[in-house]
Amino acid sequence: MQDTYDAIVIGAGQGGVPLAKALANAGRHTALIERTHVGGTCVNTGCTPTKTLIASARVAYLARRGADYGVHTGPVQVDLAQVRARKREVVEQFRGGSLRGIQNTERLTLYHGEASFESSTGILVRLNEGGQKQLQAGQIFINTGARASDLRIEGLDAVTVLHEDTLMELDRVPDHLVIIGGGYLGLEFGQMFRRFGSRVTLLEAGDRLMPREDDDIIEATTQILKEDGIEVRFNARAQRVEALAGGRFRLMFQEGDQPAAVEGSHLMIAAGRTPNTEALNLPAAGVKTDDRGHILVDERLETHVPGIFALGDVKGGPAFTHIAYDDYRVLCANLLYNNPTTIEDRLVPYTVFIDPQLARVGLTEKQAREKYANVKLAKMPASHVARAIETHETRGLLKAVIDGDTGQILGCAFLVIDGGEVMSAVQIAMMGKLPFTALRDGVFAHPTLTESLNNLFATVEE
Repeated sequence: MQDTYDAIVIGAGQGGVPLAKALANAGRHTALIERTHVGGTCVNTGCTPTKTLIASARVAYLARRGADYGVHTGPVQVDLAQVRARKREVVEQFRGGSLRGIQNTERLTLYHGEASFESSTGILVRLNEGGQKQLQAGQIFINTGARASDLRIEGLDAVTVLHEDTLMELDRVPDHLVIIGGGYLGLEFGQMFRRFGSRVTLLEAGDRLMPREDDDIIEATTQILKEDGIEVRFNARAQRVEALAGGRFRLMFQEGDQPAAVEGSHLMIAAGRTPNTEALNLPAAGVKTDDRGHILVDERLETHVPGIFALGDVKGGPAFTHIAYDDYRVLCANLLYNNPTTIEDRLVPYTVFIDPQLARVGLTEKQAREKYANVKLAKMPASHVARAIETHETRGLLKAVIDGDTGQILGCAFLVIDGGEVMSAVQIAMMGKLPFTALRDGVFAHPTLTESLNNLFATVEE
């Protein structure tokens, strides 16, 4: 016997939960399937727990810098078990709130289990509690997200390998954390654990960190990490791992043309994300993927199979919670509100929660020069920001890219304390099609970080 619904949502992440609730509230009987915890990566192993830990790491950092502010304290000690307990409490709070919202929504049924397609309209759910259910629906939405990727390195199965979820469950500060991967995740965890008190070595296979960013932003970020005591090794390709006594390991790698090695106590792999599509049995529904397993969708998030949609990280593209949430809004606009909407040309803001934060939206300088003939820059070191001087947080820089013909802001990158908040102000101006002169000449409260936009955009030569 099949249970028939109007819609089935696979995955209770930050796009799947609000979508399922919206469909149910619109009168559609909806099934929501989740194999682990409600909330998806963001709540359980991503944004919520990592930023909670980063907040604790910043407190440790400021405590050690107390004398810089004329405040003298004793030796700083980090109780990682207590830090972890606070993280778990916050995660449970967020997860519980999401679960209660689902349970209180009429016409919405939650199944805990693993979903797989039997046809383009049929789903088999292997229930966590045992047994299985067969579900049928005319519309199916896939929001299964992604997980940390693994690497094939000789000897890796002989040592304990950590990813972001398992690293956050440690109850003691690692003696020496080695991180493979110099992307955004590796940077956040590297600085975090350095501030907790670990020695940190970061291995990047390329010749620079964060290759999507402009060179000046990469250079400034790298300098900040080195100032914080993080050892960064470039052109470092891991080759072999061997276990040592006491749970330690030795990682052999090729550094350029030279062999090299590093010994450590904990090994983290931060080498990208893999979409969770293997268990879905997509061929049974005719759903196509790319060579990495991401589900292919059109500009309205529909797959090649009519009635089957994908949203969030599983479809590829920018892997951010706010993008998954916007995917939900696009689907609702098209399917519930008769408001044709696409994901094309949307602004994609993001913040890397290193300290100072790196926040960006729109085009980089390199991208802008490839697309526009007349590009102008607004650029200023963070040491020229009054609020940064007052708070003794002057590392970094602010940068914006402008179309010299129209005065429109094409993008910005802010490596500055609370950079995400300042970037958001510029994003609002971009959304409203304001020229850069509106921010240059605007009256902002003094002394705030946003006020720095006056001076930043005053650097543009007209």
